[in-house]
Formats: sequence, structure tokens, C-alpha cells
Amino acid sequence: MKTLLWIRIAMLLASVVFVPAGLAEDYTRFSLPDGAFSRLGKGRFTDMAHAPDGALLAVAAGAGIWLYDAHTGAEVALLTGHGSPVNSVSFSPDGRTLASASGYWDGGTVVLWDVASRKEKVTLGGTGPFPSVTFSPDGRTLASGSRHDSVILWDVESGQQEVIAWDEVYRTQSMEFSPDGRTLARLGGGRLMLWDVESEKWGTLPGNRFSSVSFSPDGRTLAAGTSDRAVVLWEVESRQAKVTFRHSGWVTSVSFSPDARILAGGSLDGSVVMWDVESRQEIATLQGHTGEVSSVSFSPDGRILASGSGGGPVMLWDVGSGQARATLQGYRSYVSSVSLSPDGRTLATGYFLGPVVMWDVGSGQAKAILQGHRGEVSSVSFSPDGRILAGGRSDGKVVMWDVGSGHERAILQGHLYGVNSVSFSRDGRILASGSRDGSAVLWDVGRGQPKATLQGHRGEVYSVSFAPDGRTLASGGGDHRVVLWDVASGQERTTLQGLRSSVFFVSFSPDGRILASGGEDRAVVLWDVASGQAKAILQGHMGVVRSAAFSPDGRILASGSRDKTVVLWDVASEQAKATLQGHTSAVSSVSFSLDGRTLASGSLDGTILLWDMTPYVTGSVPTAVHAPPALPAQTALLANYPNPFNSRTRIAYRLAAPGRVRLDICNALGQRVRTLVNQSQAAGAYHVHWDALEDRGAAVASGVYMARLHYPGGVQQRRLLYLR
Repeated sequence: MKTLLWIRIAMLLASVVFVPAGLAEDYTRFSLPDGAFSRLGKGRFTDMAHAPDGALLAVAAGAGIWLYDAHTGAEVALLTGHGSPVNSVSFSPDGRTLASASGYWDGGTVVLWDVASRKEKVTLGGTGPFPSVTFSPDGRTLASGSRHDSVILWDVESGQQEVIAWDEVYRTQSMEFSPDGRTLARLGGGRLMLWDVESEKWGTLPGNRFSSVSFSPDGRTLAAGTSDRAVVLWEVESRQAKVTFRHSGWVTSVSFSPDARILAGGSLDGSVVMWDVESRQEIATLQGHTGEVSSVSFSPDGRILASGSGGGPVMLWDVGSGQARATLQGYRSYVSSVSLSPDGRTLATGYFLGPVVMWDVGSGQAKAILQGHRGEVSSVSFSPDGRILAGGRSDGKVVMWDVGSGHERAILQGHLYGVNSVSFSRDGRILASGSRDGSAVLWDVGRGQPKATLQGHRGEVYSVSFAPDGRTLASGGGDHRVVLWDVASGQERTTLQGLRSSVFFVSFSPDGRILASGGEDRAVVLWDVASGQAKAILQGHMGVVRSAAFSPDGRILASGSRDKTVVLWDVASEQAKATLQGHTSAVSSVSFSLDGRTLASGSLDGTILLWDMTPYVTGSVPTAVHAPPALPAQTALLANYPNPFNSRTRIAYRLAAPGRVRLDICNALGQRVRTLVNQSQAAGAYHVHWDALEDRGAAVASGVYMARLHYPGGVQQRRLLYLR
């Protein structure tokens, strides 16, 4: 009966056309956690695999597993379920199952997904992180490699461990079965091991500088990339090296075309080279990546080559012409800092590796990439008028950009080592920076010159924050101290006592009466600034607390932790109000919009989540998601979340112009069952919840429903699936 029900539902879903193609859900809203209304960035790229029929490309990243149309590059879906960034993906030979492996943050899990339904089939247990997974040619066995010196072979049908194969390699980088399934190649620690599946014995190829591996389609040849800027072809049976191809850089990934005529190699220098295997001549060098190319993969028909970079795009190349067919954007490295502009329309993001990006909050799209960085940008901050963005760099310099033009305004030099934190005074005239050299510097923003250097910490200065009146600067450091400085004189006023661990952040409340600090002790301390005494210790995080920010009204404190969560604290009661979960790695930075309705959190998973704070600042529904809103370019009814749902779902929409709006819920026959909104509204972004009840309060039956938005000039619809 259940199977028949799902078939009917699937047929019904397929028979209804809802949203114009131009208004389809963009990737920023795929699989969002409850309470978030947008995701900026897709996370750090780690691996990819083509489906056997060539229709899909699966990409492993910080946010989960992204599925693309392998020909057009269009986003299809995001699979989430791992509690950690996904390290590796592999399709079963029949294409019905996708295996994925995650790593450090969730202890290591292997998940099998049903490709058709895009649902999780089973989670396989284990003994530690699994950086790599690969299916045997018959699809009956899945091999997963661990950070430890073992490989686990799983029976796919039963989900049980078949063999745990131990060797002397500490960490598995990648694995691949030979086409006949008799040999498993495992790469780790620069060594290349060959596992004989039948005898359950390991063999080792000579050398210790291997970095990537791939079998030829006939299984007779093994290609091994090396850190010596070469790809070596080995004869599998004799284990003798027979051909060497030279590359311009450390070869991080290799792959044979399906007909074995072409060998592709990606490099640490960002280039991809294709060679003719028979003539041993270079066919083409593909340029487009700005960082390490960590994976290359041919489509099953051999016409497309996909290449991916950890902190950059995934590119689809036409093999025949060597030209780029599509660039899949959104992949970035670890987020180190986020800052919302005063008007709430722009978010600036600093990365450990890569440029500073300014995002449009309304559309979720990157609108500017700021140059002038060198390596890690550990902290970003907008000036109070929103015209200047400051960023602290790992080379000890501070860069100021003009937000309007995106051009570099000034480079401030004075620190000996990397800058950990930057903060503007409320009048925007002074910029403070804290450094790994143990100092904090006060800069005259107008002149671009240092006003004072504050010395006193006996270790790194991790964070700096101005009091609202601009007279006091707080600094937290690796010496377990919080120091309050007199800005006018540059002298130390007082040191807050009693801390026993490094202080990673300091943040003043809007009225300046409370200072929040936190760090390695997994707690947030609230200090009474006037007395210098601790007034409360907020405990609840399970990991190091990396960042915290007060809401503009001072009632809420948001703290981000290594435990992957953001906790919202009620400042008056000193109790936790809510825990926001959705990141797959440590939360490195949090920032409120000026109206307090939006909270941005950046994570080491390479993504930023924008959270709707409306439930914590007002009880009215519907309400603007964030204000003052960036006016939408076009009216759009967005996909509900979650979908399918079994109790309550969130429906969001954008209005490009003011007017009378009605949002109805209709059944599959088009009959109205509930009106959620019927009023005049200004242009902006809105959301409302539906609790699966009719207008009269009766519960609706399971099935397909439609959200229908009537607005001046048009009507849009979205399908909803309710399962009781």
C-alpha cells in the first residue's frame, strides 16, 4: 500500500506545473536547517563523482553533497545528513546508490543514499573518520578508508563489516578498485598500497611520494600522481613503472578517460593537463582554477572532464576543444569572519584561503570579490556608515576597501605578525587591530596612520572591541586576560581577573554596561564593566567558543562554538533561549544586522547561514525577514521548508512592489483550504508558517498541496507535500 501511495504521489507531482523556470528555487535555499532563510556558499570542495549514466555529478563539500546536471551544470539537489563536511563520494555501478564519507567533526560516518529519492538508505558504523569511499565493480562491496591505519570492507546489502584490513599507512587519501575487483589500491602518507582481495594481503609499490591514483579501464595499468610533478604509469601485474608524464606542479589527482586514450592530471598549481596515452604527448593544459585541483573526473561518455578546487569552482571542460563548458560557483575555503553592513543588505566574508567576498543578502549571490589580500583574512568589519570595509591579514597588515567601488583604499602596516581582529569605533574615526605579536594598534582612519600601540598582553591578542562611547577598548588574548584600555591615552585601565584559558572574543553590549568574553573554557562570561566583576557565566556549549555578538537592543547574545552550534542567550535571565544547528564544522564568527532581525554565522565548513531572528524580537506573523530590506528585483514565491513535512512548514516570498497580497493553501484539485495572508504589504521579504490546518481548524489529510501567491500583476504557485 505504501508503495502504491508513493507512486500516486510521484505521478501527481510530475503532472503539475507550478513555478516559472526563472523563479525556481536557487541553491541558497536547498536543504536549509530550521530557522535559516539562506545559505551563502556551498562549502569547501573535497571530491566528486559522475553517475554511471552520465546524468548527474555528485560533489562532496562542507554543506553536504551537491547534485548537478552533469551536462548543464544546473544545481539539482543538496543531500544533508552528515554531521561533518563530506570528504568523499562514490556511485554504485548501477547508479542507484551513492556512498558518502565524512570526517573529523562527527567521528566519521559512511552514508548510503538512494539516488532516485535522494533519501538516506543507511548509515554504516565505524571506528573513526573515513576520508575515502569506493564501490567494488559488482557493487556488492564498499571500501572505506580511515584516518587510522585500516580499510573497512562493507557488505552493501547487509550493511555489515566484511573485513578490516590493516597496513602501515596512517591516513587514507584515496582508494580505487581495479575493474575486475581483485585489487584495491590505497594511497596514504605518500605510499601506494595494493590489497589483494582474495588473499587479503598488502603489497607496496616502490616510492613514498605518491599523491593520487587511478586504474585504467582494462585494469592493466595504474596511474599514480606524485609530488615530484609527474604521473607514473605502472603495470599492475608486474608492478613495474613503464611511462612517466611530466606536469608543471605537484600532481594531486589523476583520471583515465573511459576509452583509456586520455589521461588527465590536476595539480597543486591549479592547472589540469590532458595527455594522449599512446603517443605520450600533451593534448592541452586547462587553466581556470586559482588553487589546488584536488579532483578530476571524466564523464562516462568521455566528452566532459570535471575538475574541482578546494577553495574555488568546479569546472566542466569539453574534452574535444579543451574549452570550459560551465563553471560551478560557490565553493570556498574555511570562513574566518563575517560582518553584516549597517543597512543589512551586504555581508562581508573573510576566508582562511581566498579573497574577501561581499554578498547580497537579498539574493544570496556574491556581488563583489575584493582584492588586496595575501593568504588568510582572519577578520572583517564594516565602518558604522557602511562605506569602508576593513580586513586583517595573516601577513600583519590591515586593508581598508571602499565598499562602493570595491577598490583598495589603504594598507595599514605596523604589526609584526598576523592580525586576528579588527574593530571600528562607533564614530568610524578609529580602527583597532589585535595581532599575534601581542599588541593592539589604534589607527586614524582618515589619515591611515597609527595613533597608538597598546602593549600589555603576554601572548596573542585574539579580539578587540570598542565600547559604544568610543572611550574604552577591550582586548582578549592568549594570556588568559581581558584588558580594558583608555583610548585617549592608550593606557591600560584595568584587567579583568579570574580567567583560566585563552580569550578568543570580547564584545560590548549596546549600552556599554556589559562585556562578553569567551574561549577555550567553553563558556561565555558576562562582565559588569563598571565594577570589573564577572556577573554571570553562561554554560551550554560543548566546545570552544569562538565568537559572540549582542543584538542591537542588547537583549540577546549569540555565541558560536567549535561544537558547530550557535546559542542564543537571554541576557536578562542569563538563560539559553535557543540553539541553532545546521553547520557541519566549527562556527567561527557571528554577526547581527542593525535591526536585529538577521543573524549571520560563518563556519569552517565554508558556508554562511543567515538566520531569521524574527521569533526572538517580535511575535507578529507574517513579518519582514530582515529590515530595512534589500528590495527584491522580482516577486517570487520560494520553496517551503521543510518539504515534505509532517507538522509545520515555513513559506517565504519576496515582493518587488507594494500591493494587495493573498497567500492561499489549495489541495491537489485547486480548492482553497486555508488563507495565510490577505492584506496590503510593502515591498520586501516575508515568511509565514502553515500548521497543516484548514481555515476551520481541522487537520488536513496527507497528500500534495499548493501554496498560491496572488500579487499585483500575477500569481505563483509551489507544491507542498504533507505526510502525517
